Amino acid sequence: MRPVSVWQWRPRSLLLCLLCSLCLGSPSPSTAPEKRAGSQGLRFRLAGFPRKPFEGRVEIQRAGEWGTICDDDFTLQAAHVLCRELGFTEATGWTHSAKYGPGTGRIWLDNLSCSGTEQSVTECASRGWGNSDCTHDEDAGVICKDQRLPGFSDSNVIEVEHHLQVEEVRLHPAVGRGRRPLPVTEGLVEVRLPDGWSKVCDKGWSSHNSHVVCGMLGFPSEKRINTAFYRKLRKRAAKASARRPKPLGRPITKRKVKPKPQVGRGPIKRLLAQRQQHSFGLHGVACVGTEAHLSLCTLEFYRANDTTRCPGGAPAVVSCVPGPLYAASSGQKKQQQLKSQGEVRVRLKGGAYPGEGRVEVLKAGTWGTVCDRKWDLQAASVVCRELGFGSAQEALSGARMGQGMGAIHLSEVRCSGQEPSLWKCPHKNITAEDCSHVQDAGVRCNLPYTGLETKIRLSGGRSRYEGRVEVQIGGPGSLHWGLICGDDWGTLEAMVACRQLGLGYANHGLQETWYWDSGNITEVVMSGVHCTGTELSLDQCAHHGTHIACKRTETRFTAGVICSETASDLLLHSALVQETAYIEDRPLHMLYCAAEENCLARSARSANWPYGHRRLLRFSSQIHNVGRADFRPKAGRHSWVWHECHGHYHSMDIFTHYDILTPNGTKVAEGHKASFCLEDTECQEDVSKRYECANFGEQGITVGCWDLYRHDIDCQWIDITDVKPGNYILQVVINPNFEVAESDFTNNAMKCNCKYDGHRIWVHNCHIGDAFSEEANKRFERYPGQTSNQIV
Repeated sequence: MRPVSVWQWRPRSLLLCLLCSLCLGSPSPSTAPEKRAGSQGLRFRLAGFPRKPFEGRVEIQRAGEWGTICDDDFTLQAAHVLCRELGFTEATGWTHSAKYGPGTGRIWLDNLSCSGTEQSVTECASRGWGNSDCTHDEDAGVICKDQRLPGFSDSNVIEVEHHLQVEEVRLHPAVGRGRRPLPVTEGLVEVRLPDGWSKVCDKGWSSHNSHVVCGMLGFPSEKRINTAFYRKLRKRAAKASARRPKPLGRPITKRKVKPKPQVGRGPIKRLLAQRQQHSFGLHGVACVGTEAHLSLCTLEFYRANDTTRCPGGAPAVVSCVPGPLYAASSGQKKQQQLKSQGEVRVRLKGGAYPGEGRVEVLKAGTWGTVCDRKWDLQAASVVCRELGFGSAQEALSGARMGQGMGAIHLSEVRCSGQEPSLWKCPHKNITAEDCSHVQDAGVRCNLPYTGLETKIRLSGGRSRYEGRVEVQIGGPGSLHWGLICGDDWGTLEAMVACRQLGLGYANHGLQETWYWDSGNITEVVMSGVHCTGTELSLDQCAHHGTHIACKRTETRFTAGVICSETASDLLLHSALVQETAYIEDRPLHMLYCAAEENCLARSARSANWPYGHRRLLRFSSQIHNVGRADFRPKAGRHSWVWHECHGHYHSMDIFTHYDILTPNGTKVAEGHKASFCLEDTECQEDVSKRYECANFGEQGITVGCWDLYRHDIDCQWIDITDVKPGNYILQVVINPNFEVAESDFTNNAMKCNCKYDGHRIWVHNCHIGDAFSEEANKRFERYPGQTSNQIV
């Protein structure tokens, strides 16, 4: 590949850089960053590819020499400091293992440790300048928030690259008329270069190249194109070109004339247009097939003065196979389902969108996480393609998609990129001291473009993350915007709306939006929306269709959302339930407050108070927040309810459900726990407590902390007085009414097998509802019960 030097600046930026060059006496086409207070003469830049302007490999200039930073002990806090040095407000992530390519020169910093509040990287601890045992394969990168610090000049950000890059790829359909369904799976390959979109010459084009292109576009694999069809089109286009009269003399000035029907319109004319010499920008593409981006392949760019482009060739054509989630026709879906038969052994958890999340793998019937040691784009791409998405856009480390609980099954996964499954990659079996859940690996995959975000918008909000929901309905020529009825609109519906908008997770689903201006949109066009929370768009949710049935039709009662880039994720410590479960016969005279809070079975109302007792199944609940945002009660403290009997406030009426079920799912006993005090009981080592109930304090659960409800407090039980001896399932569900948004509701339920003989109870096999494989869950539900207290 021969890099071509180009100037990629706008006139204003060019003028600024020329002035700076004159002042400094430097011929360099790019301006180095200005010195900042505390930076002690250091300069910072982002480098590498493929990347966006606010991300890249971090490079520091010290004593006139540019160098990199090793990723050992690198954290998001260090990324925050570096992003501020680069002129951005904060970091949204960081990368390791030279994601943006290895740098050159010195490795200036190693074992960098920052708290995140430092004004300069010089205030962070490290091994010292230039003292490192790393190689450039361990260069760290940062992903900054695309928001500039006030007064920070753009010229301080990035050292301009002196070679062309493939910034983006798309498929341009060569055949077909009218509106084509999205996503586009077949067409001419086009790459976006600094001067616009260009075609790729197909000379030497291989299936490996197609594999890489399809991966970038969000498709797991490619298929052979109908070469005879495109050859026929090219011949017809060549004949049409030969018949075209050549202009004589001076070219005639183009005038706007009314278009007339012409023979050869459609695919022939379209393909003819693509053959124009100057439409080609790229040739000599040679991919191995494991690359995550076309820029990582060997390729060559045409020079501006090249007079002949792609002689004897034609535009490259690629046909991709969509994954099951994006298969448009029923035939495609059926074919994909047949391919994916068999038990799934890899899944993603905790992401806001399809194709992103924490990687979990199935081993011995139990799901566990993957340690991020040596986690890279090749391994992430294997996961993405295995799940029906494209290649990996990012290989995430440091529990960027939240922490898992339970086993960590794999570590040091090393994939070539050609493996059909992550389990086929060489890996190391984990041991207890090897890794912790703060190192859980994740992925963000390339997804096909569906255009769903163009059919929804928000209006009236204070920021782009909130507002009244408006949807576009109608067909070609009759498209118009309208509102959604707020009846029964909740968190699950808001999750789908935020996902479709591309705004992350739902924070709140609002049924009243009177405080947001509706503008000139007043018609309600959708009602009865009911989502499961996994849909890609509101159109895929159940709704009333063209028949609008809304109890309150005023604009103030239409649906609204508040979205967020992060969300909490609650998880119950199932082992503690199993360890602490026991039966207590509690006298009625000690249960007046519990009865007032409806914590006893209905039969307690007819009991002979204050005589007698109730039989209670007691256990402790330890609820962890493993997400990426603090868990806060939906209602503000002004609306918390004071309970005189127990002397505390309830911030959520129902925080957990406790149930005893028969093996076929019939409920025989139930209990519930109001969130009378959401606080940080304990936290991980590096996390500080933020919430405390004392003195009417703020309630919540911080990320990395847990709230403990001990077995000996009121209502921390199930009243089993009326339960007959037998084999049952103990079920605990956190946040059962979806009052507070979370990144993942599938892990909110915990189940245990239990045997009750009328006097004693044995609780065992406790697990989070989705922690087992399908087969293991079936065995759990068919559990015949124990004949003794010897739990195997």
